[in-house]
Amino acid sequence: MEVLISGNNGFIGSHLKNTLKYKFPKNFKITDLNKDDFFDNETLDLKVKRSAVIVHLAGLNRHNDENVLLDTNINLSKSLNESIQRVGYKGKLIFASSIQESINNKYGKSKKIARELFAESSLNNEFIFVGLIIPNVFGPFGKPNYNSFIPTFCDKIIGDQSFKIISNSKIKLIYIENLIKELVKEITTKNSDHKKKIEEDIKISVNEVKEKLIKFKSLYLEQNIIPNLNDKFDLNLFNTFRSYINYEQFFPRKYINNTDDRGNFVEILKSKSKGQYSYSTTRPGVTRGDHFHMRKIERFSVIKGQSLIQLRKIGSKKIIEFKLSGDNPSFIDMPIWYTHNIKNIGEEDLITLFWINEAYDSNNPDTYIEKV
Repeated sequence: MEVLISGNNGFIGSHLKNTLKYKFPKNFKITDLNKDDFFDNETLDLKVKRSAVIVHLAGLNRHNDENVLLDTNINLSKSLNESIQRVGYKGKLIFASSIQESINNKYGKSKKIARELFAESSLNNEFIFVGLIIPNVFGPFGKPNYNSFIPTFCDKIIGDQSFKIISNSKIKLIYIENLIKELVKEITTKNSDHKKKIEEDIKISVNEVKEKLIKFKSLYLEQNIIPNLNDKFDLNLFNTFRSYINYEQFFPRKYINNTDDRGNFVEILKSKSKGQYSYSTTRPGVTRGDHFHMRKIERFSVIKGQSLIQLRKIGSKKIIEFKLSGDNPSFIDMPIWYTHNIKNIGEEDLITLFWINEAYDSNNPDTYIEKV
């Protein structure tokens, strides 16, 4: 099935694209609908005509000039709709609207106008249309000061920057992974709904989120303690928080190595959360890993030998490297959506201790192969 995604480099679009690519590698052919395509009728028509499903995510969330935001979002949708009419499109169009439709602002207005435009067009041109009313979305890699208040809070709290809460209202939130599940469900069905409400994961006050993030910083960044993540929202919020850490500056973290005439003693991990421990031996020259996780928190602790650990964010070419040695025991926590590996670069066996926040489940391993 060919799926055309507009806004494919944005927050939601990149998560959708990568999820389809790695979770369903044989099910979908993904085509990007780039910004310039909206102004090139020949290219736009070609991409629209051959697509079974179109997911329209492109648009502005914020702009200094709200009229520019309004006009841009409406014009992008008009351009797509005109192409649908020109080619006689009969597939399915999924449009990401927002609960801000009900708020008197230009962003919400632009979403409502676009959704109603597509709804009317679907009746006249006989294609399947779903207009999703989406609550506030959070997750890894959202842009601070743009996508939502959560990436802004994460960025400022980690960076020790002060900020004020203007309104401590209760906000409806959905984690990006859960929204993507809803999008995948719509992609794989022929259901039609011109105004479909997506349920939030939680309704929580802005200040409650702030306090959780401050606690994450205190426990994780300052005390090296994994917080209690048994609540699913807390786990999702923590993984979001971790994505704003500068890994090249923060890791590797050295353990306190207590030595005496008996040998040495090292505390590996303090955690308020459940998890699973394991260890591996790796022979000289051998590399383990070359995979990534979408939800798991994983710690690599080198306790003997010499290692090279490499990480690369999915969709990026930049490789981050760390050398860890058992002579100075230290650890690295693997960020989600970063493929990673560990290589024995020494002359003796490498011993690595692993901690992961959930027991291994062969039916849901959350492990995706991708070379660093």
